[in-house]
Amino acid sequence: MSNSQVHVDQDVVIIGTGFAGLGMAIRMKNAGMESFTVFEYAGSVGGTWRDNTYPGAACDIQSHLYSFSFEPNPNWSSMYGKQEEILAYLEYCTDKYGIEPHIRFNCGVKGAEFDEPSGVWTLQLSDGSTTTARTVISGTGGLSRPSVPSIEGIDDFKGEMFHSARWDHDCDLRGKRVAVIGSGASAIQIIPNIVDRVSELHAYQRTAAWVMPKGDRPISEREQNLYERLPITQRLFRTALYWSLEVRALMFVKYPKLMERIQPMAEKHLEKRVPDPELRAKLTPDYTLGCKRILLANDYYPALQRDNVDLISSGIERITERGILGKDGVEREVDVIVLCTGFKAADDVAPFPVKGVGGIDLGESWREGAEAYLGTTVAGFPNMFMLVGPNTGLGHNSMVFMIESQVNYVMSALRTLRKRKLRYMDVRPDVQSRFNQNLQTRMEGTIWMSGCTSWYQADNGKVTTLWPGFTAEYRARTMRVNPRNYNFVTT
Repeated sequence: MSNSQVHVDQDVVIIGTGFAGLGMAIRMKNAGMESFTVFEYAGSVGGTWRDNTYPGAACDIQSHLYSFSFEPNPNWSSMYGKQEEILAYLEYCTDKYGIEPHIRFNCGVKGAEFDEPSGVWTLQLSDGSTTTARTVISGTGGLSRPSVPSIEGIDDFKGEMFHSARWDHDCDLRGKRVAVIGSGASAIQIIPNIVDRVSELHAYQRTAAWVMPKGDRPISEREQNLYERLPITQRLFRTALYWSLEVRALMFVKYPKLMERIQPMAEKHLEKRVPDPELRAKLTPDYTLGCKRILLANDYYPALQRDNVDLISSGIERITERGILGKDGVEREVDVIVLCTGFKAADDVAPFPVKGVGGIDLGESWREGAEAYLGTTVAGFPNMFMLVGPNTGLGHNSMVFMIESQVNYVMSALRTLRKRKLRYMDVRPDVQSRFNQNLQTRMEGTIWMSGCTSWYQADNGKVTTLWPGFTAEYRARTMRVNPRNYNFVTT
């Protein structure tokens, strides 16, 4: 089939309307690239911050840094943004930059297939139709697919059960007996925010987490006025926040032994907040600080000490019709089970089948763990770019910074395609292989490989989610496409 025989609906398809998808769409529109469509499976924008509406949902990166660099918000109400405020910010950006006319709501992507002769992607959509595009940019991210645990009897429970990312607001928890399974980032926010409503709360903890104080506070009206009248002050504050977090990469990546010196601070915090030695022993992690995600909270430890709360760390045997049978032999009857069991972050980034050159399947090529070049392009999948792809996650700084870095890189690729009049560009397999070999070698010396098992890792233990370095280095490496790293096919 010749190029002239192929109808192309748009130059670019963007998938998702979280920070990644919207950031990409805004940059394209500002550059005068109007031939793009954003596909969104839901009826509104927001991604993670639209879906996670559980009580207490908030960010653990400061508001002034967890936002687009080109769209500062002087009116954040507190140092750490809450879900409603972050969602409102994304909605504001959508309106301000005129992105909504480009979005097809209630229309998700169910599959994508590349046609090599024409250099065109065909996408299967959730409404049963198809569309074609020269370029596909996936902004679905790693926190878009809730992970439901494989617990025996999970389908037998007769009460109400839901995942934290699919919170059932029609379920009234007042006076109910509630079980929370999990002790990660969502659980430590949910438990303090529902403890006053429920009659009993059974917190099932598989692994204790290191919890540090959260330096949150309201941002005064005086500060907000200053940022609005003198934007330079907010930019300086953002820069100071960035570097104060960036330096922490030294402990995570370069000198993980430093974590052992900081860990006594976390232990002292736990000892101060939890005087009961038996409860404190349950809450003390058996791994080095930083190996798993460090959690920030001021109200989690106090909530666990309430009279109506029980922390169970012995494990779950199975779920019954009436509740949960623990490995301690006790069946605790509950009315509601909340699954705070995280996301499939270390699995395939695209939550749908993707077929590239010669019919190669993305899921199959990632069988030993997801990988890409700079977390953005995958050999054999031309003109397909990923935002928040493999090994772009962070343990120390703002993901919005990484997203903007990737957007820079994709913009450079789009200009390369246009300037060179290419049918498509495909990262060289040897380039991708060398990059990932080096990346995994660097990973070996990090705190994340110090002996724990975490959601950062694939089933085989390979860390597929995190960037093993400074974000400043990643920004420098993604400023522009290096043509030598790609195979170009002309029209």
